[in-house]
Parts: sequence; structure tokens; C-alpha cells
Amino acid sequence: MTAALPPKGSVLTYPYLWRWQSENGETEGRKDRPVCLLLAILKSDVTHLVLLAISGTPPRSDQAALLIPALERRRAGLREWKEAWITVSEYNYDVAETSHYFDPNTEILGRFSSSFLAKIAAAVRPFIGQASARIDRI
Repeated sequence: MTAALPPKGSVLTYPYLWRWQSENGETEGRKDRPVCLLLAILKSDVTHLVLLAISGTPPRSDQAALLIPALERRRAGLREWKEAWITVSEYNYDVAETSHYFDPNTEILGRFSSSFLAKIAAAVRPFIGQASARIDRI
């Protein structure tokens, strides 16, 4: 399956589960939404995925997010969106080979530039080690 994975920085659809939904006992994302595949790390024949939600709604007061510039929205395949944010204070963790949610053959909507992806990675870095930021989908 790893050969079919989209490259990092790809924007695709995924049933993202928000932190607040998980805390309320929900286990399924309510709808497919654009996400950024930030990382796909192969370790011991298992591909670990870090997926960040993209929303047209400004972040909640308890969330950290980056406003996506117009050029990057176009690159991401979100041309029709007037504004978009990528949430960096939480992420969905999934395993490609056993996922019930991640489809490696899903259509890629677009892809962020390497420079914007570096900004995303820098913004999410402080949250990656926090247990409260990780929402397990396994």
C-alpha cells in the first residue's frame, strides 16, 4: 500500500474527527473534509499518518490554525473557498495499512508548496508531542 500513498503536502478528503467530537464520545468523523497529509512515516512495515483538518470556518478559541493564503488555496484545489484555515493544534493519527477511513487511492485535490508545508510543519511541531493533540483513528 505504501507505494500508492499520496505525497506529503497532498490535500485529499477524509472523515476527520475533531478533538471536541472525540471528547464528546464520538468515534466517526461527521463528514469528509479536506485534510493535508502532513506525514506518512513507514516504520516496521506500518505507515503512520498525520492528517490536519482544513476548514472554511475560522478556528475556535481553543484551536491554533494557519490562514491559508489564496495562492496556496488554489494549489490545494480549494479555489472556490474565500478563506481557509489549516488546524495545527490537533491532528488525526491513522495507520494506512489497517485504516477504516484512509483510502490511498482517493482523489488528490491539490498539494501545498514546499515552503508553505514547512510553515505548517513548524506550526504543528509544538503540538505533535502532546497527547491531547492526537486523535487516534486506529
